Amino acid sequence: MRCAKCKDKLCYTGKNCKEEIIKKILEEYNKKENLKIAKISSYIEAKYYMKKTRLEEIIEFCELMDYKRIGIAFCIGLENEAKILDEILSQYFKVFSVCCKVCGIDKDKLNLDKINPKNKEAMCNPIGQAEILNNLKTDLNILVGLCIGHDILFQKYSKAPTTTFIVKDRVLSHNPAGVIYSKYYLKKLKKME
Repeated sequence: MRCAKCKDKLCYTGKNCKEEIIKKILEEYNKKENLKIAKISSYIEAKYYMKKTRLEEIIEFCELMDYKRIGIAFCIGLENEAKILDEILSQYFKVFSVCCKVCGIDKDKLNLDKINPKNKEAMCNPIGQAEILNNLKTDLNILVGLCIGHDILFQKYSKAPTTTFIVKDRVLSHNPAGVIYSKYYLKKLKKME
C-alpha cells in the first residue's frame, strides 16, 4: 500500500482497493464498542466539520460516548497546558492526570541516556502513567506532549482508548506538521535526487 502516492483517491467515492480484507474489517466495526466509536466519530465530523476545535470535539466525543473518567498523561514540560486542560475537562468529567516523571525513577537504573550526564535525572515513565490511569479505571486517556517512544509505550500499556491533544515537538512549538509546511525544513529533510 502506498496510498500517499495515489493520485486518484477513488476510495473517497467508494472504490475498494482491498477487497480481500473488507469482510474481516466490517466484522471488527460491527463489534459493539467499535461501532459506537465509529458512529459518534462520524456524527461529530458531519455535524461540526470546520466548526469545533480539537478540544471541543474531545469533549463532545466523551459526552456522547458516556465517558465519565478521563485521564491525562502529560509531559512535565507541558504542565501548564495540562493544568488548563484539566480545568476545562473537569467542568464535564472526573479527571485524573499523571506527570511523565511519576515515581521519580533514576535513569541510571536502566542505563538510559541523560540530557546532562553529570546530573541525576529522573526518567519519563509512560508505563507507570498508563498503569496508574488503568488502576483509576479511566474511560479515555488523553496524551499531552509525551515524547516520541514514550507515547508509544503509554498507548501500548493503556487499557483505555487513547487520543492525542498535543504532540511533542520542541523545535516547532509542538506543531510537528510545521515541518511539512516549511520549505526550509523540507529542503533539509528531503534527500536531493
